[in-house]
Amino acid sequence: MIARRPIRSLLVLALVLLAATAWQNRTYLAAFPGIISAYTAKEYCSCRYVMDNAADYCQGYVKQYVPTSGFLDDAERKRVTASGLGRSSTAAWLGPRQGCQLLPEADPLP
Repeated sequence: MIARRPIRSLLVLALVLLAATAWQNRTYLAAFPGIISAYTAKEYCSCRYVMDNAADYCQGYVKQYVPTSGFLDDAERKRVTASGLGRSSTAAWLGPRQGCQLLPEADPLP
């Protein structure tokens, strides 16, 4: 079979190897969606409220290849909520000595 269909055999082998690698790294792959929203919320909060940069600059600073699906900058409460890949995260400015911190529960997006 391999001699008669070498391309198909290589594709099947590559697919099996890819599936085995994905299975070995399933914990890391499951954590990936949360990283997108957490990174965006935390870094934007730090850029905006710790470093006192303009909102437009901070939007460009946190831009990633994987886009976010929702974003809210609550300037009054100094909280930032971002969502992407089905997960949401909120970061809040705690003060000049503590900076921004991710909160255990994300605020709802409007």
